[in-house]
Amino acid sequence: MARGEGAEQYAAGLLSVKPLNTDIKAVKPKDMRNRLSLWSKLCFAIGGAPYQITGSALGFFLQIYLLDVAQLDPSHASIILFVGRAWDAITDPTVGFLVSRSRWTGMGRMMPWILFSTPFAVLTYFLIWYVPPFEQGKVIWYLIFYCLFQSMQTCFHVPYSALTMFISNDQKERDSATAYRMMVEVLGTVLGTAIQGQIVGGSSGCPTESDVININSTSINNMSVVTLDETKQAYMIASGVICIIYVVCAAVLFVGVKEKKESMRKRSQLLTFRQGLWLVMSHGPYIKLVIGFLFTSLAFMLLEGNFALFINYALGHRSHFQNILLVIMLSGALSIPLWQCFLTKFGKKTAVYVGMTWAIPFMILIISIKSNLIISYLISVAAGVSVAAAFLLPWSMLPDVVDDFKVRNPDVHGHEALFYSFYVFFIKFASGVSLGVSTLSMKFAGYVTGACSQPEAVALTLKVLVSPVPVCLIVVGLLILRTYPIDEERRQGNRKLLQEMLDSEADSESETSALGSNV
Repeated sequence: MARGEGAEQYAAGLLSVKPLNTDIKAVKPKDMRNRLSLWSKLCFAIGGAPYQITGSALGFFLQIYLLDVAQLDPSHASIILFVGRAWDAITDPTVGFLVSRSRWTGMGRMMPWILFSTPFAVLTYFLIWYVPPFEQGKVIWYLIFYCLFQSMQTCFHVPYSALTMFISNDQKERDSATAYRMMVEVLGTVLGTAIQGQIVGGSSGCPTESDVININSTSINNMSVVTLDETKQAYMIASGVICIIYVVCAAVLFVGVKEKKESMRKRSQLLTFRQGLWLVMSHGPYIKLVIGFLFTSLAFMLLEGNFALFINYALGHRSHFQNILLVIMLSGALSIPLWQCFLTKFGKKTAVYVGMTWAIPFMILIISIKSNLIISYLISVAAGVSVAAAFLLPWSMLPDVVDDFKVRNPDVHGHEALFYSFYVFFIKFASGVSLGVSTLSMKFAGYVTGACSQPEAVALTLKVLVSPVPVCLIVVGLLILRTYPIDEERRQGNRKLLQEMLDSEADSESETSALGSNV
């Protein structure tokens, strides 16, 4: 609200003279209608936590769980990770296509998907972290439940991501809600890392140096067997806690967020899958944004997927790895408000360049210096700042691309979920390839399942996977994002045009309603 506007409205109410004041009063309801309450923003943001809590637990711990707890061969673990992520990637555009064809219900178009997928997602997630009491068929067990969980998670997350476009018609309000969402999602990664790391981190199948000195080899072997069983139980306890949080967050989202129906617009004709794919892929800014963030996201996924192994076997901080991961996530959570202020002041493209390049020196430093616990913690704090940027910026810029598409295709409506689902498809498919290849590389490097120490080749491979490769991917992604055409001027122009379109349609609908009531 501009300064003095409230006083003018108050004077108009007393004197009822100038027609100009009537116009001001007419504008207020439109502005207020698009405003989101703090409660709605918080409830919307909390709905994003389950995806990140489970994602951080799986991203940081699933690889090491499959290798050292389930004790699968690295080649089998790579198959599970690749096929699971590839399947997850395929389900994203499929669910996005189905969501775009969904009809409006009393709960909305997105909410039924979120509500009904939750119990199945919780059950399948829990079974991922259960070690079955048989050796033959373990790979099939983890493959089935990993793929099922990814499917149920997709049925939750794709509609939730598209819900951004249906909580408000105001771009500024959506950006604000996205900032709240990113803050909660980074807190979700902190929570997932903390729960999984602190519960599981206390159980280790490997004795410390003092254990080796004080007890004989037979005792060590017995202790390792007992600790492995305790570690299995710890993973199940952690997954149970995460499942409870998942259900609570989904309930808060359902109760606290009202999905807005686009009553002023008629939805376009239903599209086939091929037509939907062409619709998305023919929009240039979307393609450039997706490909650019494909490379930068791939860099951080490689880092995430291999960092626990890197801390254990390359740096040698076995007893501190869960705390180092937690420091990274805490630093990222605290940095989200700073990045939101930065992108508001300097623009989103500038924030991308600064945020992504910030991580490069620290990725190089972590493998260049001799292992030191204090330096590892300091680097983790600095790296968390870039993790926050990697979380916030893609989801903050996707609505801008959708708005740009709407401005250039004003007659096409109701297909927002396609943009989000295809973006997630490319990111997840790439992450599946990266995790599969990186885990398979452990096999070629001579990784020994269940061993407390690994060959030097394993440490060297891990160093390559967490530093040189991610740095190259970040550089390539930033070069592509330089061609991204939606700068602040174009974004603000799209915002004004969309608001004019909405106001015009609202006025037309009001006139139609008034004529109908007069008749």
